[in-house]
Amino acid sequence: MSSLDFDRINCAALACFSTLLRRWLPDGRLEGREYVARNPKRNDRRPGYFKVNICNGRWADFATGDGGGDPVSLAAYLDGTGQAEAARNLARMLGVRHD
Repeated sequence: MSSLDFDRINCAALACFSTLLRRWLPDGRLEGREYVARNPKRNDRRPGYFKVNICNGRWADFATGDGGGDPVSLAAYLDGTGQAEAARNLARMLGVRHD
């Protein structure tokens, strides 16, 4: 089995990241370079603690300390999967060759 090209997948995801974020976190809003939303993985009543940088893909939930550095890690977190599975799923969704 070949290794995944995480850089290529992350780059493709960043190129359409605003669209992905609206799909994954539909109740969010853009505040400068950050997409602010409720964390769907916990009982988050209002946006504010869960933030994603739309330029580089870094994300964090400041209420729990969860976070990551790229779109693949965000996809893995939101889907409850591992990084490799999330990368494959994201690559398929974006039509990106990933190996």
